[in-house]
Amino acid sequence: MVVKTEPATPPFSPGPCNRIVVYCKNIDAMTQFYTDHFGYQPSQKDGDRILELIAPDGGLILMLHQAGKGQRNGQSLIKLVFDVRDVEHTRSNLLERGIKVGPLHQADGYCFANMKDPAGNSVSISSRAFA
Repeated sequence: MVVKTEPATPPFSPGPCNRIVVYCKNIDAMTQFYTDHFGYQPSQKDGDRILELIAPDGGLILMLHQAGKGQRNGQSLIKLVFDVRDVEHTRSNLLERGIKVGPLHQADGYCFANMKDPAGNSVSISSRAFA
């Protein structure tokens, strides 16, 4: 049974979750798997550490990122990414609501900040989609 409760504060929607970061040991194998079997198209800007796989139907973008040495295959190696135009404003709003959000980070022409959801999953707010 699902119990619907009223939010403590008015609803807040920073932006849609259109991307997911997938940390992987072998980016080439992952790219081949998703292009050959699911029709994704690879896209990567010069010098970017992230290879984006674009869905043929406009669905969720898979962002492949090299996994750290301590991460094992089969572990939960994902990060949900919410696309927002103003990361600083969205971060401030989340902090005001009691969410622990990490510092702002500047990347290749965009900004992002990280946090964890209640289950400990990695979540990011990012302006990458608008860069």
